[in-house]
Amino acid sequence: MHFLHTPLMLPSGLERECALEVAGEGETTMEDKLQFRTVWISDVHLGTKACRVEPLLKFISSMRCEYLFLVGDIIDLWAMRRKWFWPQSHNDVIRKILKRASKGTRVTYIPGNHDENFRGYLGLQFGGVEIKREAFHVTADGKRVLMLHGDEFDTVVTNHHIITWFGDGCYDLLLAGGRVYNWLRRKFNWPHFSLAAYVKKKVKYIVDFVSNYQQSLLHYARTRKAEIVVTGHIHRPEIKPIEDILYANCGDWVENCTALVEHADGRLEILHIDRDDTPDSAPVDREEDFVETMA
Repeated sequence: MHFLHTPLMLPSGLERECALEVAGEGETTMEDKLQFRTVWISDVHLGTKACRVEPLLKFISSMRCEYLFLVGDIIDLWAMRRKWFWPQSHNDVIRKILKRASKGTRVTYIPGNHDENFRGYLGLQFGGVEIKREAFHVTADGKRVLMLHGDEFDTVVTNHHIITWFGDGCYDLLLAGGRVYNWLRRKFNWPHFSLAAYVKKKVKYIVDFVSNYQQSLLHYARTRKAEIVVTGHIHRPEIKPIEDILYANCGDWVENCTALVEHADGRLEILHIDRDDTPDSAPVDREEDFVETMA
């Protein structure tokens, strides 16, 4: 099983229409690059100001796939209970996903802890989107993949609800600070820097938590006879073999703007979508007005 981490800068407007420009020997056009067998997306957190909706809309508009798996926390119902936030651009994400389903893409939605209310509809289909607690997939090269959000292996989320809510509020504050910090960085043409990701990598408790989380997932994957486990939840995009299982985390669309994809030959890859492809405006509350034409 081959796997990669690749940065991806998406074209917009005329650039995408001209994606069939002449490619050099051994190169592929943008249209070729965005043809996938399977795409996994998780931790979008629609309904929050932290969601990086512009690059997400461009990615969904630009890619084509046979299977699309939404691996939890697509809509942040926790945040929406505290304060309503649902701009047009967030509605456009739902609309584009439903359009993909209507065009033949098999779309499976695996709710996470932030959108756990949808777990009350397991086994049902809405607009061609099937809702499951966990799902299986077989790659083009015959590997059995188990997919689940992963919050059930987070002992804090499952056992300490007050601490979870407090931590979620602290995380929101950290993300808000990161938005202001990156607005200032853009003024100096400096690249995006994830303050939240930096803090999580430096705190030993969080590092130990991630390791324990991965081991719990691997143990469960073995009981389900899976060779690959795909998850989300911890906002840390990664593909790596751990003992006899290949562990893959989709990442998120808050800190990292990443998607996990499967190519036609079964090869897995994490795409890092260009996070700086956003309007250079001050970090103030505003209605998003980015609407793309349906492909």
